[in-house]
Amino acid sequence: MDLRHEVKHEISYTDMLILRQRLQAVAYPDPHAVDGKYLIRSLYFDNLSDKALREKINGTPQREKFRIRYYNGDTSVIHLEKKSRIDSLGNKQSASLTREQAQSIVDGDTDWMPESELPLIRELYSKMRTQGIAPKTIVDYTREPFVFPAGNVRVTLDYNIRSGLRCTDLLKPDCVTVPVSDSIVLEVKWDGFLPDIIRDAVHLTDTRAGAFSKYAACRIYG
Repeated sequence: MDLRHEVKHEISYTDMLILRQRLQAVAYPDPHAVDGKYLIRSLYFDNLSDKALREKINGTPQREKFRIRYYNGDTSVIHLEKKSRIDSLGNKQSASLTREQAQSIVDGDTDWMPESELPLIRELYSKMRTQGIAPKTIVDYTREPFVFPAGNVRVTLDYNIRSGLRCTDLLKPDCVTVPVSDSIVLEVKWDGFLPDIIRDAVHLTDTRAGAFSKYAACRIYG
């Protein structure tokens, strides 16, 4: 498993303005962004005892969660992802889903999954059967991404976090989402080292690493 360093900070709106200006000067925009940003819609999975949520809240050192995600409302490219975390190190595995496959998972039609050639789809099926994990809630937000080649650095600013409440049909255009937090999250990811130019750019006084979770925020209503 390839692990990357991952650090999150909850920041203020003023902090975001400062960081945006600094990062525009030293880093590069993500080539997939539109006007410097994109909209993310994710469907997170959990079990009846809210294992993923409780592990996040309790700060369990080793944990994982599954989600289905697409960007900018484009359902022609959908990914199933598993995020694993060991202390401050993270790993993401991904597998492509067709729109029909994603919808079938939402609908509980999973008979096709054990026959998939993609191991991550088979793993999700196994854990749906043995651990009872199932679609739980939609998480929407806006992301401003920046990249830096040395260290394979990725810096993101996330805001406008919204919850689908109990709606799990992520492909449904009229699925209502509501704001759940005015928090802004700075996330910094890198491989072997974090270049000084990026370390200096993201440094803020009186800000320390935190454990803000967009998924946990979106579960505020249950």
